[in-house]
Amino acid sequence: EQWAANAAAAGEQLGGSSPCSRVLRVEESAVHSLPPPTIPAGPETHTRDLRVTNSDDSDGPSLLRFMCAELTRGYFLEHNEAKYTERRERVYTCMRIPRELERLMIFGFFLCLDAFLYVFTLLPLRTLLAFLRLLTIPCCGLGGSRFLQPAQVCDLLKGLIMVLCYSMMHYVDYAMMYHLIRGQSVIKLYIIYNMLEVADRLFSSFGQDILDALYWTATEPKSRKRAHIGVIPHFFMAVFYVFLHAILIMVQASTLNVAFNSHNKSLLTIMMSNNFVEIKGSVFKKFEKNNLFQMSNSDIKERFTNSVLLLIVCLRNMEQFSWNSDHLWVLLPDVLIVIMSEVAVDIVKHAFITKFNDITADVYSEYKASLAFELVSSRQQNAYTDYSDSVARRMGFIPLPLAVLLIRVVMSSVKIQGALSSVCLLLFYLGLITMKVLNNIVILGKSCRYVKEANMEGKLFERPTAQTSKQTPKKPKVQQPSTSITKQPSPRAKPFPPAPPPVTEVTSDPPPDSPPKPEESSSETPQSTELKHRATKKDLLEIDRFTICGNRIG
Repeated sequence: EQWAANAAAAGEQLGGSSPCSRVLRVEESAVHSLPPPTIPAGPETHTRDLRVTNSDDSDGPSLLRFMCAELTRGYFLEHNEAKYTERRERVYTCMRIPRELERLMIFGFFLCLDAFLYVFTLLPLRTLLAFLRLLTIPCCGLGGSRFLQPAQVCDLLKGLIMVLCYSMMHYVDYAMMYHLIRGQSVIKLYIIYNMLEVADRLFSSFGQDILDALYWTATEPKSRKRAHIGVIPHFFMAVFYVFLHAILIMVQASTLNVAFNSHNKSLLTIMMSNNFVEIKGSVFKKFEKNNLFQMSNSDIKERFTNSVLLLIVCLRNMEQFSWNSDHLWVLLPDVLIVIMSEVAVDIVKHAFITKFNDITADVYSEYKASLAFELVSSRQQNAYTDYSDSVARRMGFIPLPLAVLLIRVVMSSVKIQGALSSVCLLLFYLGLITMKVLNNIVILGKSCRYVKEANMEGKLFERPTAQTSKQTPKKPKVQQPSTSITKQPSPRAKPFPPAPPPVTEVTSDPPPDSPPKPEESSSETPQSTELKHRATKKDLLEIDRFTICGNRIG
Protein backbone atom coordinates (compact mmCIF):
# COMPACT_ATOMS: atom_id res chain seq x y z
CA GLU A 1 0.00 0.00 0.00
CA GLN A 2 2.87 2.37 0.78
CA TRP A 3 4.45 1.60 -2.56
CA ALA A 4 1.16 2.30 -4.36
CA ALA A 5 0.71 5.58 -2.54
CA ASN A 6 4.25 6.68 -3.45
CA ALA A 7 3.61 5.73 -7.04
CA ALA A 8 0.37 7.74 -7.10
CA ALA A 9 2.08 10.77 -5.64
CA ALA A 10 4.81 10.54 -8.23
CA GLY A 11 2.22 10.27 -10.93
CA GLU A 12 0.41 13.36 -9.75
CA GLN A 13 3.67 15.23 -9.83
CA LEU A 14 4.35 14.06 -13.35
CA GLY A 15 0.83 14.67 -14.48
CA GLY A 16 -2.42 13.05 -13.59
CA SER A 17 -3.49 12.41 -17.14
CA SER A 18 -0.40 10.51 -18.09
CA PRO A 19 -0.69 6.81 -19.03
CA CYS A 20 1.64 5.85 -16.22
CA SER A 21 -0.67 7.31 -13.64
CA ARG A 22 -3.61 5.42 -15.04
CA VAL A 23 -1.63 2.15 -14.82
CA LEU A 24 -0.74 2.88 -11.22
CA ARG A 25 -4.41 3.48 -10.30
CA VAL A 26 -5.42 0.13 -11.83
CA GLU A 27 -2.67 -1.66 -9.89
CA GLU A 28 -3.77 0.07 -6.69
CA SER A 29 -7.34 -1.09 -7.12
CA ALA A 30 -6.14 -4.61 -7.80
CA VAL A 31 -3.98 -4.60 -4.71
CA HIS A 32 -6.89 -3.42 -2.54
CA SER A 33 -9.12 -6.22 -3.89
CA LEU A 34 -6.63 -9.00 -2.91
CA PRO A 35 -6.88 -10.74 0.53
CA PRO A 36 -4.44 -9.63 3.19
CA PRO A 37 -1.14 -11.51 3.11
CA THR A 38 -0.30 -14.04 5.83
CA ILE A 39 2.52 -12.84 7.98
CA PRO A 40 4.36 -15.47 10.06
CA ALA A 41 3.55 -15.05 13.70
CA GLY A 42 6.42 -14.28 15.92
CA PRO A 43 6.57 -14.88 19.69
CA GLU A 44 4.95 -11.61 20.45
CA THR A 45 2.07 -12.27 18.07
CA HIS A 46 1.52 -15.82 19.54
CA THR A 47 1.31 -14.64 23.12
CA ARG A 48 -1.07 -11.90 22.10
CA ASP A 49 -3.36 -14.51 20.43
CA LEU A 50 -3.31 -16.79 23.54
CA ARG A 51 -4.29 -13.86 25.75
CA VAL A 52 -7.14 -13.05 23.46
CA THR A 53 -8.28 -16.70 23.46
CA ASN A 54 -8.11 -17.02 27.26
CA SER A 55 -10.04 -13.85 27.61
CA ASP A 56 -12.66 -15.01 25.15
CA ASP A 57 -12.97 -18.69 26.33
CA SER A 58 -13.03 -18.93 30.12
CA ASP A 59 -13.86 -22.76 30.09
CA GLY A 60 -10.49 -23.94 28.73
CA PRO A 61 -8.53 -27.00 30.11
CA SER A 62 -7.20 -26.65 33.61
CA LEU A 63 -6.15 -28.90 36.48
CA LEU A 64 -9.20 -27.91 38.52
CA ARG A 65 -11.57 -28.73 35.68
CA PHE A 66 -9.80 -32.10 35.13
CA MET A 67 -10.15 -33.07 38.80
CA CYS A 68 -13.81 -32.02 38.85
CA ALA A 69 -14.48 -34.11 35.74
CA GLU A 70 -12.76 -37.16 37.24
CA LEU A 71 -14.71 -36.83 40.49
CA THR A 72 -18.12 -36.30 38.91
CA ARG A 73 -18.06 -38.29 35.68
CA GLY A 74 -20.60 -41.13 35.42
CA TYR A 75 -21.19 -44.34 33.42
CA PHE A 76 -24.00 -46.88 32.93
CA LEU A 77 -23.37 -50.61 33.52
CA GLU A 78 -26.66 -51.46 31.86
CA HIS A 79 -25.09 -50.66 28.51
CA ASN A 80 -23.14 -53.94 28.86
CA GLU A 81 -25.76 -55.99 30.66
CA ALA A 82 -24.84 -59.39 29.17
CA LYS A 83 -21.22 -59.16 30.30
CA TYR A 84 -21.98 -58.27 33.90
CA THR A 85 -24.77 -60.87 34.12
CA GLU A 86 -22.29 -63.51 33.03
CA ARG A 87 -19.78 -62.37 35.64
CA ARG A 88 -22.43 -62.53 38.34
CA GLU A 89 -23.37 -66.06 37.29
CA ARG A 90 -19.73 -67.08 37.55
CA VAL A 91 -19.63 -65.85 41.12
CA TYR A 92 -22.79 -67.80 41.91
CA THR A 93 -21.30 -70.89 40.27
CA CYS A 94 -18.17 -70.64 42.43
CA MET A 95 -20.39 -70.31 45.49
CA ARG A 96 -22.35 -73.42 44.50
CA ILE A 97 -19.27 -75.54 43.75
CA PRO A 98 -18.47 -76.52 47.38
CA ARG A 99 -21.97 -77.83 48.06
CA GLU A 100 -22.38 -79.70 44.76
CA LEU A 101 -18.85 -81.07 44.85
CA GLU A 102 -19.13 -82.32 48.41
CA ARG A 103 -22.42 -84.03 47.59
CA LEU A 104 -20.70 -85.90 44.79
CA MET A 105 -17.69 -86.64 46.98
CA ILE A 106 -19.81 -88.00 49.83
CA PHE A 107 -21.86 -90.17 47.48
CA GLY A 108 -18.71 -91.51 45.80
CA PHE A 109 -17.02 -92.00 49.18
CA PHE A 110 -19.83 -94.26 50.35
CA LEU A 111 -19.72 -96.13 47.02
CA CYS A 112 -16.05 -96.87 47.66
CA LEU A 113 -16.85 -97.78 51.26
CA ASP A 114 -19.50 -100.21 50.08
CA ALA A 115 -17.08 -101.88 47.65
CA PHE A 116 -14.42 -101.99 50.38
CA LEU A 117 -16.71 -103.51 52.99
CA TYR A 118 -17.86 -106.07 50.44
CA VAL A 119 -14.37 -107.61 50.52
CA PHE A 120 -14.58 -108.19 54.29
CA THR A 121 -18.23 -109.19 54.67
CA LEU A 122 -19.95 -110.75 51.68
CA LEU A 123 -16.97 -111.92 49.63
CA PRO A 124 -15.85 -114.54 52.23
CA LEU A 125 -19.41 -115.92 52.41
CA ARG A 126 -19.78 -116.00 48.62
CA THR A 127 -16.38 -117.66 48.29
CA LEU A 128 -17.38 -120.27 50.87
CA LEU A 129 -20.64 -120.98 49.01
CA ALA A 130 -18.81 -121.30 45.70
CA PHE A 131 -16.26 -123.64 47.28
CA LEU A 132 -19.04 -125.81 48.72
CA ARG A 133 -20.67 -125.88 45.31
CA LEU A 134 -17.37 -127.00 43.82
CA LEU A 135 -17.09 -129.80 46.39
CA THR A 136 -20.66 -131.02 45.85
CA ILE A 137 -20.41 -131.23 42.06
CA PRO A 138 -19.65 -134.99 42.05
CA CYS A 139 -22.65 -135.61 44.34
CA CYS A 140 -25.12 -133.39 42.47
CA GLY A 141 -24.07 -134.44 38.98
CA LEU A 142 -23.41 -132.33 35.95
CA GLY A 143 -26.93 -131.25 35.07
CA GLY A 144 -26.04 -127.88 33.59
CA SER A 145 -23.61 -126.75 30.98
CA ARG A 146 -21.39 -125.08 33.58
CA PHE A 147 -19.81 -126.44 36.72
CA LEU A 148 -20.03 -123.04 38.39
CA GLN A 149 -21.75 -119.79 37.53
CA PRO A 150 -19.45 -117.02 36.25
CA ALA A 151 -20.03 -114.99 39.42
CA GLN A 152 -19.03 -118.00 41.55
CA VAL A 153 -15.83 -118.48 39.54
CA CYS A 154 -14.92 -114.82 40.06
CA ASP A 155 -15.65 -115.11 43.79
CA LEU A 156 -13.37 -118.15 44.07
CA LEU A 157 -10.58 -116.34 42.25
CA LYS A 158 -10.91 -113.25 44.46
CA GLY A 159 -10.86 -115.38 47.60
CA LEU A 160 -7.76 -117.29 46.47
CA ILE A 161 -5.97 -114.05 45.60
CA MET A 162 -6.78 -112.61 49.03
CA VAL A 163 -5.54 -115.71 50.86
CA LEU A 164 -2.31 -116.01 48.89
CA CYS A 165 -1.45 -112.31 49.12
CA TYR A 166 -2.17 -112.23 52.85
CA SER A 167 0.14 -115.19 53.43
CA MET A 168 2.84 -113.48 51.33
CA MET A 169 2.46 -110.21 53.26
CA HIS A 170 3.54 -112.00 56.45
CA TYR A 171 7.08 -112.06 55.08
CA VAL A 172 7.15 -108.24 54.83
CA ASP A 173 8.28 -106.61 58.08
CA TYR A 174 6.34 -103.39 58.68
CA ALA A 175 8.58 -102.24 61.54
CA MET A 176 11.77 -102.63 59.51
CA MET A 177 10.21 -100.67 56.63
CA TYR A 178 9.16 -97.91 59.03
CA HIS A 179 12.65 -97.48 60.49
CA LEU A 180 14.22 -97.64 57.03
CA ILE A 181 12.01 -94.78 55.85
CA ARG A 182 12.56 -92.80 59.07
CA GLY A 183 16.30 -92.74 58.50
CA GLN A 184 15.94 -90.84 55.23
CA SER A 185 16.11 -87.07 54.87
CA VAL A 186 12.99 -84.92 54.59
CA ILE A 187 13.56 -83.92 50.97
CA LYS A 188 14.18 -87.51 49.95
CA LEU A 189 10.98 -88.63 51.66
CA TYR A 190 9.06 -85.89 49.90
CA ILE A 191 10.34 -87.13 46.54
CA ILE A 192 9.58 -90.73 47.50
CA TYR A 193 6.02 -89.83 48.48
CA ASN A 194 5.40 -88.10 45.14
CA MET A 195 6.78 -91.09 43.27
CA LEU A 196 4.55 -93.40 45.28
CA GLU A 197 1.46 -91.39 44.34
CA VAL A 198 2.31 -91.63 40.65
CA ALA A 199 3.05 -95.35 40.95
CA ASP A 200 -0.23 -95.94 42.77
CA ARG A 201 -2.19 -94.40 39.88
CA LEU A 202 -0.29 -96.46 37.33
CA PHE A 203 -0.78 -99.65 39.33
CA SER A 204 -4.49 -99.00 39.69
CA SER A 205 -4.93 -98.37 35.98
CA PHE A 206 -3.07 -101.48 34.83
CA GLY A 207 -4.18 -103.68 37.74
CA GLN A 208 -7.85 -103.50 36.88
CA ASP A 209 -7.04 -104.68 33.36
CA ILE A 210 -5.13 -107.63 34.81
CA LEU A 211 -8.04 -108.62 37.05
CA ASP A 212 -10.63 -108.21 34.28
CA ALA A 213 -8.48 -110.31 31.95
CA LEU A 214 -8.33 -113.04 34.62
CA TYR A 215 -12.10 -113.01 35.21
CA TRP A 216 -12.92 -113.13 31.50
CA THR A 217 -10.33 -115.84 30.77
CA ALA A 218 -11.79 -118.02 33.53
CA THR A 219 -15.45 -117.53 32.55
CA GLU A 220 -15.51 -117.11 28.75
CA PRO A 221 -17.24 -119.83 26.73
CA LYS A 222 -14.90 -122.65 25.81
CA SER A 223 -16.42 -123.20 22.37
CA ARG A 224 -14.51 -120.23 21.02
CA LYS A 225 -11.00 -120.52 19.66
CA ARG A 226 -8.42 -120.09 22.39
CA ALA A 227 -6.79 -116.66 22.15
CA HIS A 228 -5.16 -116.37 25.58
CA ILE A 229 -2.23 -117.77 27.51
CA GLY A 230 -4.37 -119.68 30.00
CA VAL A 231 -6.07 -119.17 33.34
CA ILE A 232 -3.08 -120.14 35.52
CA PRO A 233 -0.65 -117.55 34.08
CA HIS A 234 -3.33 -114.88 34.39
CA PHE A 235 -3.96 -115.96 37.98
CA PHE A 236 -0.27 -115.67 38.94
CA MET A 237 -0.10 -112.26 37.24
CA ALA A 238 -3.07 -111.12 39.33
CA VAL A 239 -1.53 -112.43 42.57
CA PHE A 240 1.78 -110.74 41.78
CA TYR A 241 0.03 -107.46 41.01
CA VAL A 242 -2.05 -107.43 44.22
CA PHE A 243 1.03 -108.26 46.29
CA LEU A 244 3.12 -105.46 44.74
CA HIS A 245 0.30 -102.94 45.04
CA ALA A 246 -0.20 -103.86 48.72
CA ILE A 247 3.53 -103.29 49.37
CA LEU A 248 3.31 -99.94 47.59
CA ILE A 249 0.43 -98.83 49.79
CA MET A 250 2.34 -100.05 52.85
CA VAL A 251 5.27 -97.80 51.94
CA GLN A 252 2.82 -94.90 51.57
CA ALA A 253 1.36 -95.62 55.01
CA SER A 254 4.84 -95.86 56.53
CA THR A 255 5.86 -92.51 55.02
CA LEU A 256 2.72 -90.89 56.38
CA ASN A 257 3.37 -92.46 59.77
CA VAL A 258 6.90 -91.02 59.81
CA ALA A 259 5.45 -87.61 58.99
CA PHE A 260 3.04 -87.85 61.90
CA ASN A 261 5.72 -88.91 64.35
CA SER A 262 8.30 -86.30 63.36
CA HIS A 263 8.93 -83.71 66.08
CA ASN A 264 8.94 -80.54 63.99
CA LYS A 265 6.09 -81.63 61.66
CA SER A 266 8.10 -80.36 58.69
CA LEU A 267 7.49 -83.46 56.62
CA LEU A 268 3.77 -83.29 57.30
CA THR A 269 3.74 -79.66 56.16
CA ILE A 270 5.63 -80.51 52.99
CA MET A 271 3.29 -83.42 52.24
CA MET A 272 0.25 -81.21 52.72
CA SER A 273 1.77 -78.60 50.45
CA ASN A 274 1.95 -81.31 47.82
CA ASN A 275 -1.83 -81.08 47.60
CA PHE A 276 -1.60 -77.42 46.64
CA VAL A 277 0.76 -78.32 43.81
CA GLU A 278 -2.22 -80.09 42.23
CA ILE A 279 -3.89 -76.70 41.80
CA LYS A 280 -1.00 -75.43 39.71
CA GLY A 281 -0.90 -78.59 37.61
CA SER A 282 -4.61 -78.80 36.83
CA VAL A 283 -6.32 -75.41 37.11
CA PHE A 284 -4.72 -73.78 34.08
CA LYS A 285 -5.40 -76.65 31.70
CA LYS A 286 -8.25 -77.11 29.26
CA PHE A 287 -10.95 -79.39 30.67
CA GLU A 288 -14.05 -80.85 29.10
CA LYS A 289 -16.91 -82.42 31.03
CA ASN A 290 -15.56 -85.95 30.57
CA ASN A 291 -12.12 -84.92 31.77
CA LEU A 292 -13.62 -83.22 34.81
CA PHE A 293 -15.61 -86.40 35.53
CA GLN A 294 -12.42 -88.46 35.49
CA MET A 295 -10.72 -85.95 37.79
CA SER A 296 -13.70 -86.05 40.18
CA ASN A 297 -13.57 -89.85 40.33
CA SER A 298 -9.83 -89.72 40.94
CA ASP A 299 -10.35 -87.23 43.78
CA ILE A 300 -13.00 -89.49 45.34
CA LYS A 301 -10.67 -92.47 45.18
CA GLU A 302 -7.78 -90.42 46.58
CA ARG A 303 -9.88 -89.15 49.49
CA PHE A 304 -11.05 -92.65 50.41
CA THR A 305 -7.54 -94.11 50.11
CA ASN A 306 -6.11 -91.35 52.32
CA SER A 307 -8.80 -92.06 54.90
CA VAL A 308 -7.79 -95.74 55.04
CA LEU A 309 -4.11 -94.76 55.25
CA LEU A 310 -4.90 -92.45 58.18
CA LEU A 311 -6.73 -95.33 59.84
CA ILE A 312 -3.66 -97.55 59.42
CA VAL A 313 -1.43 -94.82 60.86
CA CYS A 314 -3.70 -94.46 63.90
CA LEU A 315 -3.75 -98.22 64.46
CA ARG A 316 0.04 -98.48 64.33
CA ASN A 317 0.52 -95.53 66.69
CA MET A 318 -2.09 -96.76 69.14
CA GLU A 319 -0.37 -100.14 69.21
CA GLN A 320 2.98 -98.52 70.01
CA PHE A 321 1.40 -96.65 72.96
CA SER A 322 -0.44 -99.75 74.28
CA TRP A 323 -3.83 -98.48 73.10
CA ASN A 324 -3.74 -95.47 75.38
CA SER A 325 -6.71 -93.25 74.53
CA ASP A 326 -4.80 -90.09 75.47
CA HIS A 327 -2.50 -90.54 72.48
CA LEU A 328 -5.52 -90.63 70.16
CA TRP A 329 -6.31 -87.01 71.07
CA VAL A 330 -2.73 -86.13 70.16
CA LEU A 331 -3.12 -87.69 66.70
CA LEU A 332 -6.60 -86.31 66.04
CA PRO A 333 -5.58 -82.68 65.23
CA ASP A 334 -3.06 -83.82 62.62
CA VAL A 335 -5.63 -86.15 61.08
CA LEU A 336 -8.17 -83.32 60.85
CA ILE A 337 -5.57 -80.99 59.33
CA VAL A 338 -4.76 -83.51 56.59
CA ILE A 339 -8.43 -84.11 55.82
CA MET A 340 -9.36 -80.42 55.79
CA SER A 341 -6.42 -79.54 53.56
CA GLU A 342 -7.55 -82.22 51.11
CA VAL A 343 -11.11 -80.86 51.11
CA ALA A 344 -9.93 -77.25 50.67
CA VAL A 345 -7.63 -78.16 47.77
CA ASP A 346 -10.44 -80.06 46.00
CA ILE A 347 -12.86 -77.15 46.38
CA VAL A 348 -10.40 -74.54 45.10
CA LYS A 349 -9.28 -76.75 42.24
CA HIS A 350 -12.79 -77.58 40.99
CA ALA A 351 -14.02 -74.01 41.49
CA PHE A 352 -11.35 -72.52 39.24
CA ILE A 353 -11.53 -75.33 36.70
CA THR A 354 -15.26 -74.74 36.24
CA LYS A 355 -14.64 -70.97 36.10
CA PHE A 356 -11.93 -71.08 33.44
CA ASN A 357 -13.76 -73.66 31.29
CA ASP A 358 -17.30 -72.19 31.59
CA ILE A 359 -18.77 -75.32 33.21
CA THR A 360 -21.84 -74.96 35.39
CA ALA A 361 -22.24 -76.49 38.82
CA ASP A 362 -25.11 -78.66 37.58
CA VAL A 363 -22.58 -80.96 35.95
CA TYR A 364 -21.92 -82.60 39.32
CA SER A 365 -25.55 -83.72 39.45
CA GLU A 366 -24.96 -85.42 36.10
CA TYR A 367 -21.90 -87.14 37.54
CA LYS A 368 -23.93 -88.39 40.49
CA ALA A 369 -26.59 -89.72 38.13
CA SER A 370 -23.93 -91.54 36.11
CA LEU A 371 -22.47 -93.23 39.21
CA ALA A 372 -25.97 -94.07 40.42
CA PHE A 373 -26.83 -95.53 37.03
CA GLU A 374 -23.88 -97.92 37.22
CA LEU A 375 -24.77 -98.97 40.75
CA VAL A 376 -28.43 -99.67 39.95
CA SER A 377 -27.61 -101.46 36.69
CA SER A 378 -25.21 -103.77 38.54
CA ARG A 379 -28.06 -104.87 40.83
CA GLN A 380 -30.23 -106.21 38.02
CA GLN A 381 -30.83 -109.91 37.51
CA ASN A 382 -28.82 -110.05 34.29
CA ALA A 383 -26.12 -107.56 35.29
CA TYR A 384 -22.87 -107.49 33.37
CA THR A 385 -20.56 -107.13 36.36
CA ASP A 386 -20.45 -106.82 40.11
CA TYR A 387 -20.92 -103.32 41.52
CA SER A 388 -17.55 -103.42 43.28
CA ASP A 389 -15.89 -104.07 39.92
CA SER A 390 -17.88 -101.27 38.27
CA VAL A 391 -16.77 -98.85 40.99
CA ALA A 392 -13.18 -100.02 40.44
CA ARG A 393 -13.40 -99.40 36.71
CA ARG A 394 -15.03 -96.00 37.03
CA MET A 395 -12.97 -94.55 39.89
CA GLY A 396 -9.77 -96.52 39.58
CA PHE A 397 -10.28 -97.86 43.10
CA ILE A 398 -9.25 -101.52 43.51
CA PRO A 399 -10.20 -102.72 47.00
CA LEU A 400 -8.19 -105.97 47.05
CA PRO A 401 -4.66 -104.58 47.75
CA LEU A 402 -5.95 -102.10 50.31
CA ALA A 403 -7.98 -104.82 52.02
CA VAL A 404 -4.97 -107.16 52.16
CA LEU A 405 -2.86 -104.44 53.78
CA LEU A 406 -5.56 -103.52 56.31
CA ILE A 407 -6.01 -107.16 57.33
CA ARG A 408 -2.25 -107.49 57.71
CA VAL A 409 -2.03 -104.38 59.92
CA VAL A 410 -5.04 -105.31 62.04
CA MET A 411 -3.87 -108.88 62.62
CA SER A 412 -0.40 -107.66 63.64
CA SER A 413 -1.77 -104.90 65.87
CA VAL A 414 -4.52 -106.85 67.66
CA LYS A 415 -3.75 -110.13 69.38
CA ILE A 416 -6.61 -112.64 69.35
CA GLN A 417 -6.21 -115.07 72.24
CA GLY A 418 -8.88 -116.98 74.11
CA ALA A 419 -12.60 -117.49 73.64
CA LEU A 420 -13.53 -113.93 74.58
CA SER A 421 -11.37 -112.52 71.79
CA SER A 422 -12.99 -114.91 69.33
CA VAL A 423 -16.45 -113.80 70.42
CA CYS A 424 -15.43 -110.16 70.05
CA LEU A 425 -14.10 -110.89 66.57
CA LEU A 426 -17.40 -112.53 65.63
CA LEU A 427 -19.38 -109.58 66.95
CA PHE A 428 -17.11 -107.22 65.04
CA TYR A 429 -17.73 -109.19 61.85
CA LEU A 430 -21.50 -109.06 62.41
CA GLY A 431 -21.21 -105.31 62.97
CA LEU A 432 -19.35 -104.97 59.66
CA ILE A 433 -22.08 -106.91 57.87
CA THR A 434 -24.73 -104.67 59.44
CA MET A 435 -22.82 -101.58 58.40
CA LYS A 436 -22.42 -102.95 54.89
CA VAL A 437 -26.13 -103.73 54.51
CA LEU A 438 -27.27 -100.36 55.85
CA ASN A 439 -24.79 -98.49 53.69
CA ASN A 440 -25.89 -100.47 50.65
CA ILE A 441 -29.55 -99.75 51.33
CA VAL A 442 -28.95 -96.02 51.69
CA ILE A 443 -26.79 -95.56 48.60
CA LEU A 444 -29.09 -97.81 46.55
CA GLY A 445 -32.07 -95.68 47.52
CA LYS A 446 -30.17 -92.52 46.66
CA SER A 447 -29.15 -94.06 43.36
CA CYS A 448 -32.73 -94.91 42.41
CA ARG A 449 -33.76 -91.35 43.18
CA TYR A 450 -30.90 -89.88 41.13
CA VAL A 451 -31.75 -92.15 38.19
CA LYS A 452 -35.40 -91.08 38.30
CA GLU A 453 -34.50 -87.40 38.53
CA ALA A 454 -32.17 -87.70 35.53
CA ASN A 455 -34.84 -89.57 33.48
CA MET A 456 -32.47 -92.47 32.85
CA GLU A 457 -34.93 -95.29 33.56
CA GLY A 458 -35.35 -96.15 29.90
CA LYS A 459 -31.61 -96.34 29.33
CA LEU A 460 -31.23 -98.45 32.45
CA PHE A 461 -33.06 -101.46 31.04
CA GLU A 462 -31.95 -101.25 27.43
CA ARG A 463 -30.39 -104.42 26.11
CA PRO A 464 -28.11 -104.81 23.10
CA THR A 465 -30.74 -106.73 21.10
CA ALA A 466 -30.98 -104.26 18.24
CA GLN A 467 -28.27 -105.95 16.21
CA THR A 468 -29.69 -109.43 16.66
CA SER A 469 -33.19 -108.26 15.74
CA LYS A 470 -31.87 -106.72 12.54
CA GLN A 471 -30.10 -109.85 11.41
CA THR A 472 -32.77 -112.39 12.43
CA PRO A 473 -36.35 -111.58 11.34
CA LYS A 474 -37.95 -113.30 14.34
CA LYS A 475 -40.71 -112.09 16.57
CA PRO A 476 -39.48 -109.42 18.96
CA LYS A 477 -38.86 -110.68 22.45
CA VAL A 478 -40.52 -108.80 25.24
CA GLN A 479 -38.43 -108.51 28.36
CA GLN A 480 -40.17 -110.17 31.26
CA PRO A 481 -40.16 -108.38 34.58
CA SER A 482 -37.78 -109.94 37.05
CA THR A 483 -39.33 -111.39 40.17
CA SER A 484 -36.22 -111.10 42.30
CA ILE A 485 -32.93 -109.43 41.84
CA THR A 486 -31.17 -111.87 44.15
CA LYS A 487 -31.89 -114.91 41.94
CA GLN A 488 -29.08 -116.39 39.86
CA PRO A 489 -29.43 -115.53 36.17
CA SER A 490 -30.15 -118.42 33.86
CA PRO A 491 -27.32 -119.30 31.47
CA ARG A 492 -27.69 -118.47 27.82
CA ALA A 493 -28.73 -121.21 25.44
CA LYS A 494 -25.98 -120.20 23.03
CA PRO A 495 -22.59 -119.27 24.41
CA PHE A 496 -22.36 -116.20 22.22
CA PRO A 497 -24.66 -114.46 19.75
CA PRO A 498 -23.69 -114.74 16.10
CA ALA A 499 -21.43 -112.05 14.79
CA PRO A 500 -23.34 -109.11 13.33
CA PRO A 501 -23.00 -108.56 9.58
CA PRO A 502 -20.87 -105.71 8.31
CA VAL A 503 -22.45 -102.29 8.37
CA THR A 504 -21.92 -101.80 4.63
CA GLU A 505 -24.01 -104.83 3.76
CA VAL A 506 -26.87 -103.74 5.96
CA THR A 507 -26.98 -100.21 4.62
CA SER A 508 -26.31 -100.93 0.93
CA ASP A 509 -28.24 -104.17 0.35
CA PRO A 510 -31.45 -104.21 2.32
CA PRO A 511 -33.35 -107.52 2.37
CA PRO A 512 -36.20 -107.86 -0.11
CA ASP A 513 -38.73 -108.45 2.64
CA SER A 514 -38.11 -105.07 4.22
CA PRO A 515 -41.28 -103.29 2.91
CA PRO A 516 -43.87 -105.53 4.62
CA LYS A 517 -41.96 -105.42 7.93
CA PRO A 518 -43.20 -102.01 9.03
CA GLU A 519 -46.81 -103.23 8.94
CA GLU A 520 -46.05 -106.15 11.23
CA SER A 521 -43.95 -104.00 13.51
CA SER A 522 -46.58 -101.29 13.53
CA SER A 523 -49.19 -103.78 14.62
CA GLU A 524 -46.99 -105.14 17.40
CA THR A 525 -45.19 -101.95 18.44
CA PRO A 526 -47.80 -100.39 20.79
CA GLN A 527 -48.29 -103.57 22.76
CA SER A 528 -44.60 -104.43 22.94
CA THR A 529 -43.59 -100.91 23.96
CA GLU A 530 -46.29 -100.84 26.62
CA LEU A 531 -45.14 -104.17 28.02
CA LYS A 532 -41.53 -103.03 27.91
CA HIS A 533 -42.45 -99.83 29.74
CA ARG A 534 -44.26 -101.86 32.36
CA ALA A 535 -41.26 -104.16 32.72
CA THR A 536 -38.97 -101.17 33.16
CA LYS A 537 -41.13 -99.70 35.90
CA LYS A 538 -41.52 -103.08 37.57
CA ASP A 539 -37.78 -103.80 37.56
CA LEU A 540 -36.92 -100.40 39.00
CA LEU A 541 -39.55 -100.89 41.69
CA GLU A 542 -38.05 -104.29 42.50
CA ILE A 543 -34.67 -102.65 43.00
CA ASP A 544 -36.22 -99.77 44.91
CA ARG A 545 -37.98 -102.26 47.20
CA PHE A 546 -34.67 -102.89 48.97
CA THR A 547 -34.02 -99.21 49.68
CA ILE A 548 -35.00 -96.67 52.28
CA CYS A 549 -36.21 -94.22 49.64
CA GLY A 550 -38.66 -96.83 48.40
CA ASN A 551 -40.10 -97.27 51.94
CA ARG A 552 -40.93 -100.88 51.15
CA ILE A 553 -38.26 -102.82 53.05
CA GLY A 554 -39.52 -106.13 54.37
